[in-house]
Amino acid sequence: MAEIIEGIVTKSTGSWYAVLDAATGQTVRCRIRGVFRLRGSRTTNPVVVGDRVRAEVGDDEGDNVIVEIRPRTNYIIRRASNLSRESHIIAANIDTAYLVVTLDRPATSTEFIDRFLVTAEAYRIPVVILLNKVDLLADEGWPEAIDAFEQVYRSAGYEVLEVSARSGQGVDALRERMRGRTSLFSGHSGVGKSTLVNAIQPGLGLKTGAISDYHHKGKHTTTFSEIFPLTGGGLLIDTPGIKGFGLVDIAPEELARYFPDLFRRASECQYYNCTHTHEPNCAVMAAVACGEVAESRYVSYLKMLEDDDKDGKYRK
Repeated sequence: MAEIIEGIVTKSTGSWYAVLDAATGQTVRCRIRGVFRLRGSRTTNPVVVGDRVRAEVGDDEGDNVIVEIRPRTNYIIRRASNLSRESHIIAANIDTAYLVVTLDRPATSTEFIDRFLVTAEAYRIPVVILLNKVDLLADEGWPEAIDAFEQVYRSAGYEVLEVSARSGQGVDALRERMRGRTSLFSGHSGVGKSTLVNAIQPGLGLKTGAISDYHHKGKHTTTFSEIFPLTGGGLLIDTPGIKGFGLVDIAPEELARYFPDLFRRASECQYYNCTHTHEPNCAVMAAVACGEVAESRYVSYLKMLEDDDKDGKYRK
């Protein structure tokens, strides 16, 4: 007779799922029932890392089956590809998402950062931005660039922490704040995410990659999202490097709501349904013009409107 266990999905390869049994602390390999694939969802993965599940465990490994997914408190999702209508859920039930970014080798684009932040806002996930490899930015001009970057996102309402896996800067404080919580790490390939995870939890030995000298971009080293228990308590979700971040199920008229720095000023616009693109007496455009809202953030907003507004309603 099959035994019923409850646990959390710690790894997904698409066909097998590792489930950490909450009662025993043992990991069980499971498959999923086909019904999960037949519910009309446009996501590429019905069960994701971080899901809390119930599973039937039999005498043989092949008999282990996930039979129920508990309701998710939140999840981080992106469009599967530029040409796909399907979406891909990266992970679920996240307390804090840490977005690892770098200003050089490779430089993380502000549009990528802003798309990640918008999605996290839409799905109620707090984000902390980790500015990594700061030890490599001591040359003339870089301190000013760091200050400018931090000012943009702190003024928008986000916490920005300077860290370096190589020198250890900020690693101990980061490890402490993750204690007892479920933390997701995400970012472009090459930003040092895996190296940083190795520093936070010594002994993991995650594979790290070099930066391409030609393209100045990173190489993928993490293949699947995976959860690692932390020695001091808590869970760390390591994710593959992401090239782009397509928005999912965010209507153009709702987009500004997920830019906290824009939304704070939207109530002062002359029109309640202002799109902040061309209307007279728009408080958002006025804030951008006088430097109260970073121009880069506003440009990201306009690009997202253009990409996701299919009928051209919000274009000038």
